[in-house]
Amino acid sequence: MGSFSIWHWLVVLIIVMLVFGTKKLRNIGSDLGGAVRGFKEGMKEGGSDKPTDAAGTSQKKEGNIIEGEIKEKSKSA
Repeated sequence: MGSFSIWHWLVVLIIVMLVFGTKKLRNIGSDLGGAVRGFKEGMKEGGSDKPTDAAGTSQKKEGNIIEGEIKEKSKSA
């Protein structure tokens, strides 16, 4: 079977254009481009090193200082 020549691909392209039409093929191309663009933006947003909580704010895992005062000592079980 081997590889196809340029003439085979041109015949396939003409048949696809006759079946689907140029307008539908143009719409499919723009939809596919929008999907790829959205995927790239999602990968950029998801690639940040900062972990986020449920509210979407970033949290720092180390270096947090909690100040407070113990009023009563409770018994541990």
